[in-house]
Amino acid sequence: MNTINRVAVIGLGYIGLPTAAILATNGVEVIGVDVNQRTVDAVNAGQVPFVEPDLGVHVAGAVSQGNLSASTLTPQAEAYIVAVPTPFREDRSADLSYIESAARGIAPQLQGGELLILESTSPPGATEHMANYILNLRPDLSLDGADSKPAILVAHCPERVLPGRVMIELVTNDRIVGGMTAEAAETAKHLYAVFCQGEILTTDAVTAEMAKLVENSYRDVNIAFANELSVISDKLGIDVWELIRLANHHPRVNILQPGPGVGGHCIAVDPWFIVAAAPEESRLIRTAREVNDAKPEWVFQQVVASLESLPATAEVSVLGLAFKANIDDLRESPAIEIAAHLAEALSDRRINVAEPHVEELPKQLAGRNNVELVSIEESVKRSDVVVVLVDHDDVKAISPELLAGKIVIDTRGALTREPTPAAAAV
Repeated sequence: MNTINRVAVIGLGYIGLPTAAILATNGVEVIGVDVNQRTVDAVNAGQVPFVEPDLGVHVAGAVSQGNLSASTLTPQAEAYIVAVPTPFREDRSADLSYIESAARGIAPQLQGGELLILESTSPPGATEHMANYILNLRPDLSLDGADSKPAILVAHCPERVLPGRVMIELVTNDRIVGGMTAEAAETAKHLYAVFCQGEILTTDAVTAEMAKLVENSYRDVNIAFANELSVISDKLGIDVWELIRLANHHPRVNILQPGPGVGGHCIAVDPWFIVAAAPEESRLIRTAREVNDAKPEWVFQQVVASLESLPATAEVSVLGLAFKANIDDLRESPAIEIAAHLAEALSDRRINVAEPHVEELPKQLAGRNNVELVSIEESVKRSDVVVVLVDHDDVKAISPELLAGKIVIDTRGALTREPTPAAAAV
């Protein structure tokens, strides 16, 4: 099997750029492609346009060595890795337009023999859709060499990394590689073996697509159980953090921690792809999504109720906007949904937002006269009600003295919860 020396990574976001950087660090020539000129300029300057531990070192090193560059144009390459967004539409079906756009850029560059990998989290059949889309643009090519047409090798390899640990887990986690042909799977496995120390498991493309969706749906169902427990516990006057801590002392129980909802580009989205593919059969997965989607409204009502006994001048502190702790990723964040709802419904009250990992308010909050982005300490000092939405380390470090006399709604247990013996953080 020939070694792949030149790879184009389409999409330089939270997955594409780390993948490009780790390949380049391991000696592969990598050209990153992105539609955002600012992202391209940042990468070419050896900089990272978002927060991810250790990524900056890899990018700066790879650029200085000449192994990594970026462009808005898709180049010729021996392999293409597509890592573009796959958001869902209002009807919860997948929007494959970004994949199609990437395919349009790739198609003119193909000569036959290239490896095309879809890394974007996708519904079952998306890899085949990408392949067919390219073949419609390039009818002189094929997937299997039929009719003497040069073949392209198409595979799916879903990312399985945790924001905040991407550069570690890219190397250490097992990978699933699903090929549209056996040769495609083996060729993709050979490429990932350049940097992946975990086991690389091969299968067909649609099974690989479904595996990623199943992994995140499993997490979503378990988070929904914790979130539902928090609502029940509140009604019954029980401390849910104490309840979970005690229950997790059972050797076969490992309840996760509740929160204000579920965010991010995977867990909040992927289960809907399964529901769309099999709507009658995915009853538990659908219900879990509905439970987690309903949690932000429940938190909002808790805040509104806490203000009933306070004067009209009482201000609200919102701590955290990211979808998880210690990162700047705001995608699908329930914290933003809650903050925006509060800002709109409480237009006569000041909402003091603190998010230490961003420098400006997201569009959902920007321009609102009653919302200001301030430091954590300033947010708490100004406010009568403190709403903890993200358990950033900076939030957990708030002193009890600063919170004295304030109403605290801690959706993450960041200020009150003791560590549980086994449960992983959501």
